[in-house]
Amino acid sequence: MASDHDDVKQGLLSEKEEPAQHNNEMNKVQRRRNRQYGSTSCPSFKNSLEQNEAGSQCPADCEPIYVKPQFSLKQVILLLVAYIGGGTFCFFLMRHQIKGKKTNAILDSMYLCVVTMSTVGYGDLVPNSMLAKLVACFYVFTGMALVGLILGKAADYIVEKQEILLVRAIQFREKIGPPELLKEVETEKVKFKCVTVGILLLLLVIVGTVFLCLVENLEVMDAFYCVCSTITTLGYGDESFSTGGGRIFAVFWILSSTICLAQFFLYLAELYTERRQRSLVKWVLARRLTLSDLEDADLDHDKVVGAAEFIVYKLKEMGKICQEDISLVMETFKTLDIDHSGTLTASDLAPSHSQPTFEHTA
Repeated sequence: MASDHDDVKQGLLSEKEEPAQHNNEMNKVQRRRNRQYGSTSCPSFKNSLEQNEAGSQCPADCEPIYVKPQFSLKQVILLLVAYIGGGTFCFFLMRHQIKGKKTNAILDSMYLCVVTMSTVGYGDLVPNSMLAKLVACFYVFTGMALVGLILGKAADYIVEKQEILLVRAIQFREKIGPPELLKEVETEKVKFKCVTVGILLLLLVIVGTVFLCLVENLEVMDAFYCVCSTITTLGYGDESFSTGGGRIFAVFWILSSTICLAQFFLYLAELYTERRQRSLVKWVLARRLTLSDLEDADLDHDKVVGAAEFIVYKLKEMGKICQEDISLVMETFKTLDIDHSGTLTASDLAPSHSQPTFEHTA
């Protein structure tokens, strides 16, 4: 019993000490990244474990099990250009059905596209016919979807690229190596995202205020008021971009600022949720166990709680897994356990054995 317990503990907790702490930290971070972005399966179970511990890559004949689709910023830019280009073309064809303060036909059409899709709606340019109003209604709904689903992910992509630089900037006085740097990024990812977007939002507010003062000839408070009403998509319309140069600037600035503010609030909510989750984890790990806890943790009802059972029970208590997750994993385990020995060996994973099939249900 003691030997089995030690085997389970060593297999689950992986507490073997390595000679080089530097490589150990790098491997831990890399494994977390692999779980997030995908993993590979090598033909030899033993070899793959050995290569994992050594930090090396799988051979060329490894087959991918799951790879999370990588986000392409190029695709976002192309989609955004196509969307704004199509909307500009439609509003240009209906330029005589739009009333308000006009400068250049093409520029006004593009400006109206951005103001519509970002839901700012100043009111300085508005549809003046049934057809133009229908196009505007269609465009605002599709524009909101584009901003929410695609451009939001683009903002995530850009922010994640700046995480390392932000950590270096915050801890520039401390000498930290790559392992500590990556570990800090992984641990405080949401916090760094929130700080990065907050700094970017502040810069956009300052740039917008200065531009409105210099180009649109607004007073400082009026310019700041216009900036705030724009990035919050309030858009009263009493102050807006009325010059040709101002509308060129607005096409890019409105998109950036409105998306940045939305991401900032999203990261704030995510940061609050993460802090609550960490507090729950600390409470779960610190509280004393009772006899009732031991009974609940004893999954096989043998009056003994092993390391595996204890880990599963604590993960359930932390809210990281639920009973349904455990049941699904156990069903998969029983399917793979060909000889019903209660353990998985290389013989269970041999190609001669039929692999389990899973039905995808909506």
